[in-house]
Amino acid sequence: QVQLVESGGGLVQAGGSLRLSCAASGRTFSSYVMGWFRQAPGKEREFVAAISRSGDSSYYVDSVKGRFTISRDNAKNTGDLQMNSLKPEDTAVYYCALGLVTSGMTDRYYYWGQGTQVTVSS
Repeated sequence: QVQLVESGGGLVQAGGSLRLSCAASGRTFSSYVMGWFRQAPGKEREFVAAISRSGDSSYYVDSVKGRFTISRDNAKNTGDLQMNSLKPEDTAVYYCALGLVTSGMTDRYYYWGQGTQVTVSS
C-alpha cells in the first residue's frame, strides 16, 4: 500500500507561481508512473501532467504546457509540480496519483493523495 500526501497549495495572484509537492510512503515509489490531476468546483477531475518512472519523460495537458513542470526524486520518494504564470482558470484542488502506465485517465491510477487547494485570484 502506498500513501500520498500533497502540500504547497495556497492563494496566489494571477501571474504568480506555486510549487506543489507529493510525498509517498513505502519503498515502491519508483515502480510507479506519477501523475497530477486537478478538479475545479462542479467539474470533473482532469489530467494535468505525468512523469515516467525514471523521470526521463513527461506529459502535459495543452493548457499548462510551457507553464507547469513535473519532476520527481525517487531517492526521496517525492514528486513536484512547479506552476508558473498561474491563471484564474488554474484554480482547483490538485491531486497527485500513482499508476502503472502513463495516462491521462483517472482510472489508470491506483493511489491518490487527499488533494491540495490552489486558488488563483485575478
